Amino acid sequence: MTPRALLRRLAADLDMVMDRDPSILSRSEALLHPTVIATWGHRVSHLLHLRGHRRGARLVMVLARLLTGGIEIHPGATIGRGFFIDHGAGVVVGETAVIGDDVTIFHQVTLGAVGWWHDNQRPEGSRRHPKLGDRVVVGANATLLGPITVGHDSVVGAQALVIRDVPADSRVLAPFSIPNVRSTRGVAKAARPRQSVVVAGQKHKGAAVFPSW
Repeated sequence: MTPRALLRRLAADLDMVMDRDPSILSRSEALLHPTVIATWGHRVSHLLHLRGHRRGARLVMVLARLLTGGIEIHPGATIGRGFFIDHGAGVVVGETAVIGDDVTIFHQVTLGAVGWWHDNQRPEGSRRHPKLGDRVVVGANATLLGPITVGHDSVVGAQALVIRDVPADSRVLAPFSIPNVRSTRGVAKAARPRQSVVVAGQKHKGAAVFPSW
């Protein structure tokens, strides 16, 4: 990559942060955004990893994690263009994870494996972590485990646990609470009935009120 092409790519990263985070008003401010530190650090560590400098790659990963407040992206993970991490604290991306273009994830998201006791039985070199298609959004504290695939343009809601493949253009939502409002006499008002809708092959209550994003 030529220096000019590199500068264009770095500028595109900063513009992407300004586009997705309304609180960022300039490129200079975007330089301090956790996602910029995390993704630029990962590019360096990933290059070192591919060249066999595993200890150096780990060192860069650890430094990026310290500077971002806990974004840990393994140097072996493959990440496309336009990757955005909102807030970022507590994000974990495993070694064999594959992330497509224009993906957005929120804080405390885990793209993990299902455990060494299972992974040790897999063929050497096989994928152990999730694969996210293009334009996928993963909400805060969602957990995706194993060599699953989330199709293009899908949304994984906050707190969701995903352990099976998700078709493209799907919504996977965790169950959520509905307030049980009490009257002044202490009599509970009837809550509005919750409708079950099928999302990615499973029933989730109340999905009709989830934002379309």
